[in-house]
Amino acid sequence: MNPWHIDALELTFRLVLSFLLGGLIGFEREMNNHAAGLRTNILVCMGSTLIMLLSMYGFEMFADEPNVRMDPARLAAQVITGVGFLGAGTIMQKGLSVKGLTTAATLWVMAAIGLAVGAGFYYPAIICCALVFGSLRILNKIEHRFMAAGRSLILRIQIVKGSNCLNELQNYLTAKEVRVKNISIDNDEQFGKSMQQVTVTFVASNNKIRIALLNKLNRLPGVKSLKLEG
Repeated sequence: MNPWHIDALELTFRLVLSFLLGGLIGFEREMNNHAAGLRTNILVCMGSTLIMLLSMYGFEMFADEPNVRMDPARLAAQVITGVGFLGAGTIMQKGLSVKGLTTAATLWVMAAIGLAVGAGFYYPAIICCALVFGSLRILNKIEHRFMAAGRSLILRIQIVKGSNCLNELQNYLTAKEVRVKNISIDNDEQFGKSMQQVTVTFVASNNKIRIALLNKLNRLPGVKSLKLEG
Protein backbone atom coordinates (compact mmCIF):
# COMPACT_ATOMS: atom_id res chain seq x y z
CA MET A 1 0.00 0.00 0.00
CA ASN A 2 1.38 3.39 -1.04
CA PRO A 3 1.38 5.71 2.04
CA TRP A 4 1.49 8.76 -0.25
CA HIS A 5 -1.75 7.92 -2.08
CA ILE A 6 -5.39 8.37 -1.09
CA ASP A 7 -8.49 7.66 -3.15
CA ALA A 8 -11.25 10.12 -4.00
CA LEU A 9 -13.76 8.53 -1.61
CA GLU A 10 -11.46 8.94 1.38
CA LEU A 11 -10.66 12.51 0.36
CA THR A 12 -14.36 13.31 0.19
CA PHE A 13 -15.06 11.68 3.55
CA ARG A 14 -12.37 13.70 5.31
CA LEU A 15 -13.57 17.00 3.87
CA VAL A 16 -17.22 16.23 4.70
CA LEU A 17 -16.28 15.21 8.25
CA SER A 18 -14.32 18.44 8.61
CA PHE A 19 -17.37 20.36 7.38
CA LEU A 20 -19.61 18.68 9.97
CA LEU A 21 -17.23 19.19 12.90
CA GLY A 22 -16.60 22.81 11.98
CA GLY A 23 -20.33 23.33 11.53
CA LEU A 24 -21.11 21.93 14.98
CA ILE A 25 -18.83 24.39 16.75
CA GLY A 26 -19.73 27.21 14.35
CA PHE A 27 -23.42 26.70 15.06
CA GLU A 28 -22.84 27.13 18.79
CA ARG A 29 -20.82 30.31 18.17
CA GLU A 30 -23.44 31.66 15.76
CA MET A 31 -26.25 31.08 18.26
CA ASN A 32 -24.37 33.20 20.80
CA ASN A 33 -23.68 36.01 18.31
CA HIS A 34 -19.89 35.74 18.30
CA ALA A 35 -17.68 37.32 15.64
CA ALA A 36 -16.51 33.95 14.27
CA GLY A 37 -19.71 32.04 13.63
CA LEU A 38 -20.93 29.17 11.48
CA ARG A 39 -19.20 29.99 8.20
CA THR A 40 -15.93 31.09 9.77
CA ASN A 41 -15.48 27.91 11.80
CA ILE A 42 -16.42 25.71 8.84
CA LEU A 43 -13.95 27.50 6.58
CA VAL A 44 -11.12 27.30 9.13
CA CYS A 45 -11.71 23.60 9.77
CA MET A 46 -12.08 22.65 6.11
CA GLY A 47 -9.16 24.82 5.04
CA SER A 48 -6.92 23.14 7.61
CA THR A 49 -8.08 19.72 6.43
CA LEU A 50 -7.36 20.57 2.80
CA ILE A 51 -3.89 21.88 3.64
CA MET A 52 -3.16 18.69 5.59
CA LEU A 53 -4.35 16.59 2.66
CA LEU A 54 -2.25 18.64 0.27
CA SER A 55 0.79 18.32 2.52
CA MET A 56 0.43 14.52 2.80
CA TYR A 57 -0.85 13.51 -0.63
CA GLY A 58 -0.58 16.48 -2.96
CA PHE A 59 3.00 15.73 -3.99
CA GLU A 60 2.56 12.02 -4.59
CA MET A 61 4.24 12.19 -8.00
CA PHE A 62 7.51 13.27 -6.39
CA ALA A 63 7.56 10.61 -3.65
CA ASP A 64 9.90 8.28 -5.56
CA GLU A 65 12.35 10.95 -6.66
CA PRO A 66 15.78 10.26 -5.11
CA ASN A 67 16.48 13.89 -4.23
CA VAL A 68 13.04 14.66 -2.76
CA ARG A 69 12.42 14.38 0.98
CA MET A 70 8.74 14.26 1.89
CA ASP A 71 7.68 16.15 5.02
CA PRO A 72 3.89 15.93 5.61
CA ALA A 73 4.06 18.31 8.59
CA ARG A 74 5.69 21.23 6.79
CA LEU A 75 2.59 22.85 5.30
CA ALA A 76 0.46 21.86 8.27
CA ALA A 77 2.78 23.67 10.66
CA GLN A 78 2.11 26.95 8.89
CA VAL A 79 -1.63 26.65 9.54
CA ILE A 80 -1.16 27.28 13.27
CA THR A 81 0.70 30.53 12.57
CA GLY A 82 -1.86 31.64 10.00
CA VAL A 83 -4.80 30.98 12.30
CA GLY A 84 -3.01 32.95 15.01
CA PHE A 85 -3.28 36.08 12.87
CA LEU A 86 -6.93 35.36 12.17
CA GLY A 87 -7.68 34.86 15.85
CA ALA A 88 -5.88 38.07 16.79
CA GLY A 89 -8.41 39.99 14.70
CA THR A 90 -11.23 38.82 16.98
CA ILE A 91 -9.61 40.06 20.21
CA MET A 92 -10.45 43.54 21.49
CA GLN A 93 -10.34 45.38 24.79
CA LYS A 94 -13.59 46.79 26.13
CA GLY A 95 -13.39 48.62 29.41
CA LEU A 96 -11.54 46.50 31.93
CA SER A 97 -12.15 43.25 30.08
CA VAL A 98 -10.71 41.68 26.96
CA LYS A 99 -13.24 40.26 24.53
CA GLY A 100 -12.70 37.61 21.87
CA LEU A 101 -10.14 35.37 23.57
CA THR A 102 -12.50 32.39 23.55
CA THR A 103 -13.35 33.01 19.90
CA ALA A 104 -9.66 33.17 18.98
CA ALA A 105 -8.94 29.99 20.94
CA THR A 106 -11.89 28.27 19.26
CA LEU A 107 -10.54 29.10 15.80
CA TRP A 108 -7.13 27.76 16.82
CA VAL A 109 -8.64 24.49 18.08
CA MET A 110 -10.79 24.19 14.95
CA ALA A 111 -7.63 24.44 12.84
CA ALA A 112 -6.10 21.64 14.91
CA ILE A 113 -9.24 19.52 14.46
CA GLY A 114 -9.14 20.14 10.72
CA LEU A 115 -5.50 19.06 10.56
CA ALA A 116 -6.30 15.91 12.53
CA VAL A 117 -9.14 15.03 10.16
CA GLY A 118 -6.91 15.65 7.15
CA ALA A 119 -4.30 13.29 8.59
CA GLY A 120 -6.94 10.60 9.18
CA PHE A 121 -6.79 11.03 12.95
CA TYR A 122 -10.57 10.69 13.21
CA TYR A 123 -11.16 9.56 16.77
CA PRO A 124 -9.15 12.32 18.49
CA ALA A 125 -10.67 14.90 16.15
CA ILE A 126 -14.23 13.85 16.99
CA ILE A 127 -13.54 13.58 20.74
CA CYS A 128 -11.84 16.99 20.74
CA CYS A 129 -14.76 18.54 18.86
CA ALA A 130 -17.24 17.08 21.37
CA LEU A 131 -15.18 18.40 24.30
CA VAL A 132 -14.92 21.85 22.70
CA PHE A 133 -18.67 21.96 22.14
CA GLY A 134 -19.30 20.90 25.74
CA SER A 135 -16.90 23.47 27.14
CA LEU A 136 -18.47 26.28 25.12
CA ARG A 137 -22.02 25.33 26.08
CA ILE A 138 -21.69 24.08 29.65
CA LEU A 139 -18.63 25.84 31.07
CA ASN A 140 -19.92 29.17 29.75
CA LYS A 141 -23.03 28.84 31.91
CA ILE A 142 -20.98 27.79 34.95
CA GLU A 143 -18.64 30.73 34.44
CA HIS A 144 -21.46 33.26 34.25
CA ARG A 145 -23.21 31.80 37.27
CA PHE A 146 -20.34 31.30 39.70
CA MET A 147 -17.42 33.43 38.50
CA ALA A 148 -18.98 36.66 37.28
CA ALA A 149 -19.58 38.02 40.77
CA GLY A 150 -15.97 39.10 41.30
CA ARG A 151 -15.53 40.97 38.04
CA SER A 152 -15.02 44.70 37.96
CA LEU A 153 -17.63 46.71 36.08
CA ILE A 154 -17.44 50.23 34.70
CA LEU A 155 -20.53 52.43 34.83
CA ARG A 156 -20.43 55.64 32.78
CA ILE A 157 -23.18 58.16 33.58
CA GLN A 158 -23.77 61.50 31.91
CA ILE A 159 -25.61 63.79 34.31
CA VAL A 160 -26.66 67.41 34.49
CA LYS A 161 -24.25 69.53 36.51
CA GLY A 162 -25.60 70.47 39.91
CA SER A 163 -28.17 67.67 40.03
CA ASN A 164 -28.61 65.42 43.02
CA CYS A 165 -27.67 62.27 41.08
CA LEU A 166 -24.30 61.77 42.76
CA ASN A 167 -25.82 61.76 46.23
CA GLU A 168 -28.51 59.33 45.10
CA LEU A 169 -25.87 57.07 43.54
CA GLN A 170 -23.69 57.12 46.66
CA ASN A 171 -26.62 56.33 48.95
CA TYR A 172 -27.76 53.47 46.75
CA LEU A 173 -24.30 51.90 46.47
CA THR A 174 -23.85 52.13 50.23
CA ALA A 175 -27.26 50.61 50.93
CA LYS A 176 -26.63 47.67 48.57
CA GLU A 177 -23.10 47.13 49.90
CA VAL A 178 -21.61 47.41 46.43
CA ARG A 179 -17.81 47.53 46.57
CA VAL A 180 -16.69 50.70 44.75
CA LYS A 181 -13.11 50.70 43.49
CA ASN A 182 -12.95 54.12 41.89
CA ILE A 183 -15.12 57.16 41.07
CA SER A 184 -14.07 59.90 38.66
CA ILE A 185 -15.86 63.00 37.37
CA ASP A 186 -15.10 64.47 33.95
CA ASN A 187 -16.27 68.02 33.19
CA ASP A 188 -14.95 68.06 29.62
CA GLU A 189 -17.08 70.29 27.37
CA GLN A 190 -17.34 67.49 24.80
CA PHE A 191 -20.25 66.28 26.92
CA GLY A 192 -21.83 69.72 26.84
CA LYS A 193 -21.38 72.79 29.01
CA SER A 194 -24.15 71.74 31.36
CA MET A 195 -23.16 68.05 31.46
CA GLN A 196 -20.54 65.97 33.22
CA GLN A 197 -19.59 62.32 33.03
CA VAL A 198 -19.25 60.21 36.16
CA THR A 199 -17.28 56.95 35.84
CA VAL A 200 -17.72 54.37 38.60
CA THR A 201 -15.66 51.18 38.81
CA PHE A 202 -17.33 48.69 41.13
CA VAL A 203 -17.92 45.03 41.93
CA ALA A 204 -21.47 43.72 42.32
CA SER A 205 -22.20 40.34 43.83
CA ASN A 206 -24.90 39.37 41.33
CA ASN A 207 -26.81 40.47 38.23
CA LYS A 208 -29.87 41.53 40.23
CA ILE A 209 -27.90 44.32 41.88
CA ARG A 210 -26.58 45.53 38.53
CA ILE A 211 -30.04 45.61 36.98
CA ALA A 212 -31.54 47.32 40.02
CA LEU A 213 -28.76 49.92 39.93
CA LEU A 214 -29.40 50.71 36.27
CA ASN A 215 -33.14 50.95 36.85
CA LYS A 216 -32.59 53.24 39.83
CA LEU A 217 -30.31 55.59 37.90
CA ASN A 218 -32.50 55.56 34.81
CA ARG A 219 -35.39 56.98 36.85
CA LEU A 220 -33.37 59.94 38.14
CA PRO A 221 -34.28 63.19 36.32
CA GLY A 222 -30.69 64.45 36.00
CA VAL A 223 -29.35 61.33 34.25
CA LYS A 224 -29.07 61.68 30.46
CA SER A 225 -27.31 58.42 29.54
CA LEU A 226 -26.03 55.20 31.09
CA LYS A 227 -23.43 52.73 29.89
CA LEU A 228 -22.30 49.60 31.74
CA GLU A 229 -19.09 47.87 30.63
CA GLY A 230 -17.31 44.76 31.79
